[in-house]
Amino acid sequence: MLTVCLYQPEIPPNTGNIIRLCANTGSQLHLIKPLGFSLDEKSVRRSGLDYHDLARVTEFDSWEDYIDTSSQRLFALSTKGSISYEAVSYEKDDILLFGPETRGLPAEIRENPVVTEVVRIPMSPNNRSLNLSNSVAIVLYEAWRQLKFSGSRH
Repeated sequence: MLTVCLYQPEIPPNTGNIIRLCANTGSQLHLIKPLGFSLDEKSVRRSGLDYHDLARVTEFDSWEDYIDTSSQRLFALSTKGSISYEAVSYEKDDILLFGPETRGLPAEIRENPVVTEVVRIPMSPNNRSLNLSNSVAIVLYEAWRQLKFSGSRH
């Protein structure tokens, strides 16, 4: 099963939308603290609607705690990525790592040896970034498509 990992997410509705997305794709969601909000916040629950109980959400206290538990391939998403997201051949246990909305993934994470590849989403020149929940949807659905939407009813 694919895993979405959010490193220090800051904006509650983005995480709520991603909770809903993970529930609907059968993906796991990992959250690395500190979070910029409480998961109990109304804006997170409203965005996730009734999907919060259907999603598999796990919190980790730090990046160090997270990488100690992970042995899967880990793709870091960044505007500084070396290859485009659709050029990756995804596998069912891959982790898709996204950074905080206002800062993106720091260099020490992008350059960490546990990162399989730093991947980017193509954009028009002179644009800073896409919305976090949109970015997760783009990459997660491409990975799931490559896996022939395993586990879905299509």
